[in-house]
Amino acid sequence: MDIVNSIVYPAITLGGLGILFGVGLGVASKKFAVEVDPKVEAIRSVLPGANCGACGYPGCDGFAAAVAAGKAPANGCPVGGASCAEKVAGIMGVNAQAGVKMVARVICNGTECNAKEKFEYAGVKDCKAASMVSGGSKACQYGCLGLGSCVNVCDFDAITIVDGIAHIDKEKCTACGKCLKACPKAVIELVPYNQEVFVDCNSKQFGKDVKTKCQVGCIGCQICVKACPFDAMTFEDKLAKIDYDKCTNCMVCAEKCPTGAIYAQLDKRKKAEIEEDKCVGCTICAKKCPVGAIEGELKKAHTVDKDKCIGCGVCEEKCPKDAINMK
Repeated sequence: MDIVNSIVYPAITLGGLGILFGVGLGVASKKFAVEVDPKVEAIRSVLPGANCGACGYPGCDGFAAAVAAGKAPANGCPVGGASCAEKVAGIMGVNAQAGVKMVARVICNGTECNAKEKFEYAGVKDCKAASMVSGGSKACQYGCLGLGSCVNVCDFDAITIVDGIAHIDKEKCTACGKCLKACPKAVIELVPYNQEVFVDCNSKQFGKDVKTKCQVGCIGCQICVKACPFDAMTFEDKLAKIDYDKCTNCMVCAEKCPTGAIYAQLDKRKKAEIEEDKCVGCTICAKKCPVGAIEGELKKAHTVDKDKCIGCGVCEEKCPKDAINMK
């Protein structure tokens, strides 16, 4: 009898309470259940899962909910890219708008051999910490400190420190934006993936003040602004700027820059080539060429003067017969 009182009855009582609470929780879960849009789960399943926040929402779950609610575009995930956008668009039953792929770039070429130092910094190897000491060791207060704050926040191993400044591998970069937020000098910006010309300078100073601190800084001469055939170069806050929507990567600005502040691989500049068997001599290319590099008579095959050609690609774009290729 003692065994019954001490073991059996308590076990029955606890079992009964367990069943009662279980039934209660089951009823409550049905009655107070929050309905989840199946599209949210479907979208979440095709996202890369980086949870980087580059889309502007708190992680992939937040982005998936926003897309399903019509508050975010299908192509809003920079990490997933075009393939991810197509999958999300398919789930939502919309067309995925093709966007320009962006990547991060350090707009500074103040390497150890190009830029001067004010003092030798021996503190914590962190750009934010170093910038609190007289703005950092670099003579140019706008340049990359090269201590790796951006490296530490990059989840994709896309950033390395080379010769005293950060370098970003555009093939690994997902444009998540974490490095932009981590940089205390605001020397990192997003640029189009296919862009080939950059002003690698962030200085807001002018002329002599720049030259005494960095050999390759923009001195504000505006030669590039005057030389650009497409009005893609502007001058703002004592610094040359490229309008990437207008830029054709012709590299004329880099060719003319007296300090080398504008980056371009001139040895890889493409030249226009005309396929004579396709050319009908319409003269459109000759009329559109900004430097007069194309010659030819009406209804006869045209030719390109390679010495004049700047590789802008305008002729290729305008040719109605696809007779021009950039090589």
